[in-house]
Amino acid sequence: MNEHLLEPTRTREAAVPPRRRERSADERLCLHELDPDAVIDHLDSPSEAVELITFGAVRETCPRCQHTHLKLVLRQRRVRVAHLFCEQCLGCYDASYANGAPALCI
Repeated sequence: MNEHLLEPTRTREAAVPPRRRERSADERLCLHELDPDAVIDHLDSPSEAVELITFGAVRETCPRCQHTHLKLVLRQRRVRVAHLFCEQCLGCYDASYANGAPALCI
């Protein structure tokens, strides 16, 4: 009985180009700070924490903190307006494109 060992065959892998690219001026977001009381309903006592559901971090960083990536918060039970949120300084931001078009609307 003959035994044959299979040797792994080398497959040629194509180089994957990086996904990052420079954004044009039209694609960059302009951030505008929002008053948290205008964005979030505080119906209970001021000492009670409001539970927010975030939908992941975005590539934009907080203008105040300079290093913290903002989180996307969509409208929900106590959130009146979709916005970007900084967990570090608790800032709320609206985003628009350079031409003034809103970036957080569907």
